[in-house]
Amino acid sequence: MTRAASPYSHASVWQLAWPMIVSNITVPLLGLVDTAVMGHLEHPRYLAAVAVGTTLFSVLFMGLNFLRMGTTGLAAQAHGAGDGDALRGVLGQALVIAMALAALLIALQRPVGELSFRLLGPAPEVLEPAWTYYSVRIWAAPAVLANFALIGWFIGRQNTRAPLAIMLTTNLVNIVLSIAFVMGLGYRTGGVAAASVLAEAAGLGVGVWLARAALAGTGGSFDRARILDPEALRRVLSVNANLLVRTLSLMFVFAFITAQGARMGTAILAANAILIQFQYLMSYGLDGFAHAAEALAGRAIGERNPEGFRLAVRRSLIWSAAVASAYALAYALAGQPIVGLLTSQEELRSLAGDYLPWIIVSPLVSVWSFLWDGVFVGATWADAMRNTMLVSTFLVFVPVFYLTQYAGLENHGLWLSFVVFMVARAVTMGTVFRQRAPTLFARA
Repeated sequence: MTRAASPYSHASVWQLAWPMIVSNITVPLLGLVDTAVMGHLEHPRYLAAVAVGTTLFSVLFMGLNFLRMGTTGLAAQAHGAGDGDALRGVLGQALVIAMALAALLIALQRPVGELSFRLLGPAPEVLEPAWTYYSVRIWAAPAVLANFALIGWFIGRQNTRAPLAIMLTTNLVNIVLSIAFVMGLGYRTGGVAAASVLAEAAGLGVGVWLARAALAGTGGSFDRARILDPEALRRVLSVNANLLVRTLSLMFVFAFITAQGARMGTAILAANAILIQFQYLMSYGLDGFAHAAEALAGRAIGERNPEGFRLAVRRSLIWSAAVASAYALAYALAGQPIVGLLTSQEELRSLAGDYLPWIIVSPLVSVWSFLWDGVFVGATWADAMRNTMLVSTFLVFVPVFYLTQYAGLENHGLWLSFVVFMVARAVTMGTVFRQRAPTLFARA
C-alpha cells in the first residue's frame, strides 16, 4: 500500500478534520443571529431571556454530549474490525440511550427548569419570557440527543461530511426560521425556541437519511437482542458515565472562572468573558483534529494495527501543533484588534489587553489535551479521561488558584491557574498514554 493510499496519511487527517472545523464555525454564527433578532425588539428583556435560556441549554446539552464521544470510539473500533453487526449495534444502542435520556428530560422538565432558573437568578421581568423559551425548546431534546448519537457514529466510521451536513442543516434552518418567526411573524422568545426545535428535527431528518444510505453499504443486521443485551449496554453506559464525569469537571472549571471573575468585579467578569471567546475560537480548529484522532485511532485498534495507531497519533499531533502555533501567532499579532471588535468600551479593552498574554500562551498548552482527548475517545479509555480530568481540576486547578490568590495575583492568578490546569491535563494524559499504548495490541 502506498503512503498516499494509507487511511492514516496526512491527507486522511485533513479529510476528517476540515468538515468538523467548518461545521463548528456555524455555531457562533447562529448565536450572533439570535442575538441580533432579539436585540432589535422593543425591550431588552427578550434578549436577556434568550441569553438565559441559551446558557441553560448549552450547559444541559454540553453535559449530555458524552453520548457523541462514547459512540465515536465504539463505532471506530467496530469499523476498523469490519464488523457490520457491531456497527449497527453501536448505533442502535446509542439511539436507545438518547431516547431514554430525552424522555427523562421531558418528564422532569418542570423541576429541572425551576432549579436552573433558581441557580441562574434572572430578573423578574426576564423570568416569564425565559420560561416561554425553555418550555418550547425542551422539546428539541429527542432530536438533539439523536443527532449526538448519529454524529458520533458517523465520525467513528471516518465520515465527517455527514456531521457537516447535519450541523449545517440544523444551524442554517435555525437562522432562517429565527428571522422568519421573530422579524416576520412577530413572535418573541417562543419563536426563537421553536426555530431551534424545528431546526434540530430537520438536522435529524438529514442524519437519518444519510445513515440509511450508509447502512445500505454495511454488512450485518440489526439484532434487537444484541442492541438490548444488558452486558453490551453496561459497557456503553460505563463509557458514557465516565465521560459525563469528565465533562462535568471541565464545565466546573469554566463556571469557576466565571464565578471568581464576578467576585473580582463586573469589569473583570466582562473582560474574562471576552478572553474566553478566544479559547472557544481556538477549540473550533483544534476539535477538528481531535475528531480525526478519534476516528483514526479507533479504526487502528479495531484493525489490530499498531503501526496505524502510531501514525494516527503522530500525524494528528503534527497538524494540531501546527494549527495551535498559528493560533498563538494570530493572537499575538491581532489579539488586541480582535478585542476591539468585541467591545467598544475602553476600560474593557485595556483590561482584556492586560490578560491577553495568557490567551497567547493558551493554544500552545491546550493543544496536547485536545489531541489526547481524541486518542482516548478512539481507544475508549473513558476511565482515564475521567481520572485525569478529576486530578487536573481538583488537585491542580483549584489549589493553584487559591495559592495564587494568597500571593495576591488576583485575575492573573486565575488565568495562571487555567494554564496550569491545561498543562496538568497534558501531563497526566500523556503519562497514561505512555503506560497503556505499549500493551494496547498485546491482548489476544
